[in-house]
Amino acid sequence: MAITAITLAELSAGPHEVRHNDERSGYDEHAERARRLDVLKRAENEFDPVPFDADAARIYGRICAAVISAGRKPRRRVADLMIAAIAVAEELPLFTTNPDDFKGLDDLLTVVPVTRPKVPHEG
Repeated sequence: MAITAITLAELSAGPHEVRHNDERSGYDEHAERARRLDVLKRAENEFDPVPFDADAARIYGRICAAVISAGRKPRRRVADLMIAAIAVAEELPLFTTNPDDFKGLDDLLTVVPVTRPKVPHEG
């Protein structure tokens, strides 16, 4: 299993995107930030990220064309499509908790839906 550099970038942004004063009952921004940092650290420790290289950049055009053909807008999902391009370039399946983000790409790559793992944290 691998992780893309784009996915690692998304995970790196996660702790900085925690909302202050969230209205949800029982929401603890400090616990959420800690959880997201834990996910990031685990990913950094377990995987060497696969880069978005020249091959992936060329494939990205085909990915965008497939998304447009499916009636979707590629600009709204640039990071997801870059991840898909890396998977195609590396001939790897794409494991995701959000398979709907990759609709219209069935002819280019294999999308494998997974459930989001529970990350234990001290409470």
